[in-house]
Amino acid sequence: MNRLKKLFTEKKENILSIYFTAGYPQRDDTETIIQTLDAAGADLIEIGMPYSDPLADGPTIQESGTIALQNGMTIALLFEQIRSIRKKSQIPLIMMGYFNQVLQYGVDRFLKEAKESGVDGLILPDLPLYEYETKYKQKVDKNDLCISFLMTPQTSEERIRKIDRLSSGFVYIVSSAAITGAKKDISMAQTAYFARIKAMKLDNPTLIGFGISNYETYSTACKYANGVIIGSAFIKTLAKKGDLKSKITDFVELIRRGDF
Repeated sequence: MNRLKKLFTEKKENILSIYFTAGYPQRDDTETIIQTLDAAGADLIEIGMPYSDPLADGPTIQESGTIALQNGMTIALLFEQIRSIRKKSQIPLIMMGYFNQVLQYGVDRFLKEAKESGVDGLILPDLPLYEYETKYKQKVDKNDLCISFLMTPQTSEERIRKIDRLSSGFVYIVSSAAITGAKKDISMAQTAYFARIKAMKLDNPTLIGFGISNYETYSTACKYANGVIIGSAFIKTLAKKGDLKSKITDFVELIRRGDF
């Protein structure tokens, strides 16, 4: 069974997904970051494919992507790194980036290498639902890859139902209409939005991302979804001085315990 689907079969709540940019802080840190996150208790890892022209990324993730590209990070190298980590870790791995990157790499080649390297899922925010359903869904399914589509507070109920139908693995609930970035708390308007989605009883599990940065936002979001996605706050942690493994372990423990 696909590792991502297995995770959601075995665990229904308080799922912690961590996002980081491949090739950051150093080009070859990918393996260490994944192994340490796995050992620290993360449930799922999203690996960002650095891109020169991001659309939804806030300044923290944009800067990490710029540094990763300067470090020489490429998709081909990332696949090599994932192949290596799969000898040591079976934590579910998702590649997140832009569909233009996949097109440039070659769709068939990308999907084949993703499967062979040990990737479990994809998040491609700029891939239109219609394009996916009519041109690429069969290819993604053939390679046993999950794909998650995003919704925002402005997404209509009709479109949410379509997102749920076409997603596999989980549905990504974007907490606000803003770009990515750590926020201090969750507003009443956001909790009302989360409650509305929860009441729809979607077929897929749900994870809430954008603005989840500490125990309070983590625990609040987990009341309305199966778990959360943390990105910018984790990348800020990677940027701090100190031992890489210790920083990662402390971050996961603080998010879980509430001593952030």
